[in-house]
Amino acid sequence: MNNSSKRLIAGRISWLIGLLIIFHSANAQDTLVDPEGFFESTFGDLQEELEIVQDEEKTALLIMFETKDCPWCERMKKQVLNRSSVQAFYQENFRVISMDAEGDLVVIDFDGNEIEESEFALKAMRVRATPVFAFFNSEGILITRYTGALKSADDFILLGNYVLEEKYLDMKFSKYRREQAES
Repeated sequence: MNNSSKRLIAGRISWLIGLLIIFHSANAQDTLVDPEGFFESTFGDLQEELEIVQDEEKTALLIMFETKDCPWCERMKKQVLNRSSVQAFYQENFRVISMDAEGDLVVIDFDGNEIEESEFALKAMRVRATPVFAFFNSEGILITRYTGALKSADDFILLGNYVLEEKYLDMKFSKYRREQAES
């Protein structure tokens, strides 16, 4: 093996090692954590949840409507909600709780009425498929919702930024996502 071949191999090895270091550094900042840590504990009183949103000066209350057998809900938990970057972003900006769209627990809705989770999900929120991510302002008014799993942590954070920037007033999330990808 001549010297130029050795230099070429050494250069490629150095490039590969540099790439691995960059990849490891980027992923080290976004460690995997327990996806249940994404959600705040709740007693099911949505009026109280809104008070917490106001007291903690959060932008909105986010309710994830899910079901026990939902593969898309599990995908979100195992690939998106378990990212430390996602949890930090959402915990800083939103109050986040989960609700079983087929559950029989009694909750208190935004108007103070007692209602089963499943009835609230179906009748009040028209949840027909899960997951549904519903954002409510501090008065309990639905400001935006997204149905389905998002493909990545970046996409889910983009959904949060869509709410923070109040872009839901001007455009659909799909258009916002497309504009962000182009910029």
